[in-house]
Amino acid sequence: MQQQGHQVQVVPIAQVDSLKLEEFDKIVVGASIRYGKHSPLVFAFVRKHEALLNRKTTAFFTVNVVARKPEKDTPDTNPYMVKFLKLVRWQPTRLGVFAGRIEYPKLGWGDRNIIRFIMWMTKGPTDPKGTFEFTDWKKVDAFGEVIARM
Repeated sequence: MQQQGHQVQVVPIAQVDSLKLEEFDKIVVGASIRYGKHSPLVFAFVRKHEALLNRKTTAFFTVNVVARKPEKDTPDTNPYMVKFLKLVRWQPTRLGVFAGRIEYPKLGWGDRNIIRFIMWMTKGPTDPKGTFEFTDWKKVDAFGEVIARM
């Protein structure tokens, strides 16, 4: 989006209240899945700013390794996106789903083994020394281009 001349401000959700959201042309919210859920901070943000979000041009994307599977990599088929949209009254203008990455060496013992177990159950990679990139970066770029044109 910056390459197309747009000013972009990236702010962690915990710091977003310091912004005057009504001054932004577009609002994009991205949230990853941790322990099978989006952060409660994301839900709190959406509920607090629901009316504003529904008046603005907005986008929401989720990052989760379930999206590495072709049958779960769209907003209509990704279980985390479907669940998120059922739990909020915000209707984003644009939706995106991206698979993300697993970096086993950066995880603590507990997280690494929980994720390895989930990956084993879902036929994903389990090498504790491996880093596995599932993100389709062309899809991410295309999503950004669509948002830039909105």
